[in-house]
Parts: sequence; structure tokens; C-alpha cells
Amino acid sequence: MEEQTSVAVKDQDDYEVVRKVGRGKYSEIKREIKILQNLCGGPNIVKLLDIVRDQHSKTPSLIFEYVNSTDFKVLYPTLTDYDIRYYIYELLKALDYCHSQGIMHRDVKPHNVMIDHELRKLRLIDWGLAEFYHPGKEYNVRVASR
Repeated sequence: MEEQTSVAVKDQDDYEVVRKVGRGKYSEIKREIKILQNLCGGPNIVKLLDIVRDQHSKTPSLIFEYVNSTDFKVLYPTLTDYDIRYYIYELLKALDYCHSQGIMHRDVKPHNVMIDHELRKLRLIDWGLAEFYHPGKEYNVRVASR
């Protein structure tokens, strides 16, 4: 039995589009919303703030918290051994939490980890390929990035 997801969808005019970071079919977006709602408040999980819909195309857009992230290729060479261990630990806390909630991210890679090094804040983003874990179900291990 599939759970219903209810979401208050607001007008897109309240926001400014800074950058488009992804897209997907409506069913995939609904699943991503449900997953993010289940993970709300978890450590180092990007916060879903709002969902808006374009008045003309009716396309939904997800509004997330802002993270002043540095590109991984720029940040990585500046990190100390301690920094790397710290951020790996923070990433593992996010993964431990989502797994404890029965959710698999399925696309963990540097581009899906945002780091605000100044605030030492890490966020795991892009839950578009995530799935709820169902014991006994076979999963395709070759989940490719889009």
C-alpha cells in the first residue's frame, strides 16, 4: 500500500531562481519530497524549506536551505587530515540517520555533499535517486548518476 504525500505548494513568485540543480519526473519528485519529509531534522541532511509551482508550466520546484559551499575540487586541496576525518564523520552521521529511517541515498559522491568550510557545516543533498528500503526486495546496484 502506497502512502499519500500531502504538500502545500506555493507560488514561485515568492522566490528567485539562483541556479537549476536538477530535474525529474513528477513521480520521482514526489518520492524525493516524501523522503526529505521523513529525514527532516536529521543530522547533516539538506533541509527542504518549501515547494513551489510555476504558474504557467505547473512544474514543481523544491526550495532548500542555502549552503555557502565551495566546489569540491577547489576545497579538497586545502583540507587537512583532521578536516577530512571531520567531514567524513559528518557524512557518516547523515548516512547512519537515513539508514536508521529505512532510506538509502544511492548516489553519494563529492558533488552531492555540500560543505561550508567556514562554518564547518556539511549537508548531504540530491535525494532524487534515494529509495525506501524494503527487506527482501532486490535492488539494482548500478545506480548511475544522471
